[in-house]
Amino acid sequence: MDATQDGTRTAGTLRGAVVAVAGAGGPAGQAALRALAAAGATVAGADADAVRLAEAVAAAREARPGATVTGATVDLLDPDATRDWAARTEREHGRVDGLVHLVGGWRGSRTFAATDLADWDLLHGLLIRTVQHTSLAFEAPLARSGDGRFVLVSAAGASRPTAGNAAYAAAKAAAEAWTLALADSFRKAAPPDGPPPAAATVLVVKALLTDAQRAEHPERAFPGHTHVSDLADAIAAQWSQPTADVNGTRQWLTPRP
Repeated sequence: MDATQDGTRTAGTLRGAVVAVAGAGGPAGQAALRALAAAGATVAGADADAVRLAEAVAAAREARPGATVTGATVDLLDPDATRDWAARTEREHGRVDGLVHLVGGWRGSRTFAATDLADWDLLHGLLIRTVQHTSLAFEAPLARSGDGRFVLVSAAGASRPTAGNAAYAAAKAAAEAWTLALADSFRKAAPPDGPPPAAATVLVVKALLTDAQRAEHPERAFPGHTHVSDLADAIAAQWSQPTADVNGTRQWLTPRP
């Protein structure tokens, strides 16, 4: 299925779709921009770091000549700024078919007793607040799409936390719960005997891997890690299935612990 001449699209393809990527300047965000653009989507990236965002957008355009890839410097900890970004994206492109949440961060300790609650404060903002703000801002545009996707990338540790990862695992678990509540909202918005107008899903990884990490540690095997390019391909594949099959799922991209 392809985009039609009037700019609309049908389910099962990213051609003609408009996908927003939160945290577009990081390694996973850069890979997602490239994969989504290569699949035919118009991609609207956002990041708090203007320099790395500009580099990510330029790299995606270079990798996919002719693709529409834009960038907006947005503080996703600001709910009004996040809503403005969502509204502006829909207004400028006529629709929003996806929001991919790739805002990350990690803090941990050697032992449970050594946990610094300042780490929780930081991770609460990065891993929970940004999910809350993007989901609230994009819920209606995604539903209006009729084939929208909200994609959260989470960590295996959310369901099996370790002593030194209490703050990180708890924040990831909260973000997952919030995303699955969004999925229930989409489910309840479905017409009688019809599919939900959008889907919210969680992609679970143990840890992410980049080419730079491999180059820095060629002796390491990185067992269970998911390369950012493989994650990007999994993100792009979320539009290949009906919303009813995707909504409310937790998809493991790494062996279960």
